[in-house]
Amino acid sequence: MTLSTCHVLTWLGGSEYHARMTVLRFTIVLAAAVAAMVWWSRGMAAEEGRRPLKQDSRTVVVALDGTGQYRSIQEAIEHAVQGDTIRVTAGEYQEDVTIHSKEGLRLVGEGVDRVRILGRNRVGAFHIGKWPYGVKNVQVSGLTIEQHGGLAMGIFNGAGVVLRDLRINGMVFAQQVQDVRIERCVIGGSETTGVQFADSQAVLVDNRIHDNDHGVTIAGRSEIRLERNIVTRSLFEGVVVTDSASAVLRGNTLVKNGGGAAFLGASRSEVSGNIVALNKIGFLVAPASGASFSFNALHNQDGDYLKVGSPNTPAPELKGASDLAVDPKFVDPEGDDFRLRVDSPLTQVGGFDYLGALGPVNVPAPAK
Repeated sequence: MTLSTCHVLTWLGGSEYHARMTVLRFTIVLAAAVAAMVWWSRGMAAEEGRRPLKQDSRTVVVALDGTGQYRSIQEAIEHAVQGDTIRVTAGEYQEDVTIHSKEGLRLVGEGVDRVRILGRNRVGAFHIGKWPYGVKNVQVSGLTIEQHGGLAMGIFNGAGVVLRDLRINGMVFAQQVQDVRIERCVIGGSETTGVQFADSQAVLVDNRIHDNDHGVTIAGRSEIRLERNIVTRSLFEGVVVTDSASAVLRGNTLVKNGGGAAFLGASRSEVSGNIVALNKIGFLVAPASGASFSFNALHNQDGDYLKVGSPNTPAPELKGASDLAVDPKFVDPEGDDFRLRVDSPLTQVGGFDYLGALGPVNVPAPAK
């Protein structure tokens, strides 16, 4: 004989009425729990349905002749999802390009001699980020960007921006961006500044910055590191560090500028392993700024160390104890070949294999 739950509860000492009430209460609680589970699972299903479907990253092609998925770089960017790579084939793209509200995007051109972005209606042919929209982990490489309206590229409100193997004919302006890396680029031809930073964090490595009014300007509360760059033919200073910015200049070649580097305002800088030569002056230092010098080689026309004033005055006391005043012995300075000859005195100095941006090469010394 099968015993019901009521019989069991009655046998344990309760009345049949109490047993039935206990079973009823248990049934109500169980039903409520089941209903709650059903409601929760339906809600989760509805929420899942509202979420955008995850799309796999892709490689898409932009081609002016219609052989790719897009004819316009901007159109490809607007349809890109996280992780996409956009490959740009040869051609001159007369359009304004903006990347914003994107993450993990790569824009890769066929090469600086094959792909040019010209701009169209806006100041600056290429923008990365715009207020209030930023970007994260965006890489751009393998193309040329022409200035438009006095600006070539603006970088605003983002993080993890990498510019690599670009030719930028005009000014690069970066404001309130973090973790920027500019590498192996050629930047020049600006009537103001080649690269200007305001309240940003960045690293510049192995670039050639040429023929600007100023080479690199570091302002606001920026934190910038320059390493193995060549800054040449600036009308004024090759590098300016000002306001409350901080900078590390290590192993650069600052040559044929109006001045090598100026440290102004309340800025703080560490300056080591650089060649500062063939400029009108070497280092210009304001009294309130702080710059520490070590193992730099200076060889300039009107003085190596000057203090800001009206007029600027020579300040040999600023010389770092390990700094050198010596001809660097470039391979061909008239032809802008700033590699060191093997007989240069700037090899194996102070823990550096060589000072400056370019190492020694085995070429014969010029005939006397």
